[in-house]
Amino acid sequence: MSNADADTDADAETTLRERVEAWLTREMPIIQMHGGTSAVREADPETGEVIIELGGGCKGCSVSDVTTGNIKAELIQWPEIDEVTVRVPDARESLGGPEQAESIMGIDRTEGGRGDWGSSNPGEDHL
Repeated sequence: MSNADADTDADAETTLRERVEAWLTREMPIIQMHGGTSAVREADPETGEVIIELGGGCKGCSVSDVTTGNIKAELIQWPEIDEVTVRVPDARESLGGPEQAESIMGIDRTEGGRGDWGSSNPGEDHL
């Protein structure tokens, strides 16, 4: 691949990315209105794959499924797009998820966050 071909490919990707970003801003203002954010993570005109990530207020939002569905339904109709992935991080991801040993306050989550089992478990006969 020559440099001219690489530049053309980069321009095509930037153009598709810019078009998708502009569409999100213009057609999906509800994302920003509700404190959400959107970012086009990938827009590959060769494969037709577009990956969008929603964040901010979208994280944990009860209607993010509807927003995600609307984005996919519209963008998949574009002739240059064959696959649309919209990611919305789980609200627990910002806290480290359910496997995180410590809370954001630095307190062990076991036994209701009151410390480790050794210091808070009163024994086998405790109800």
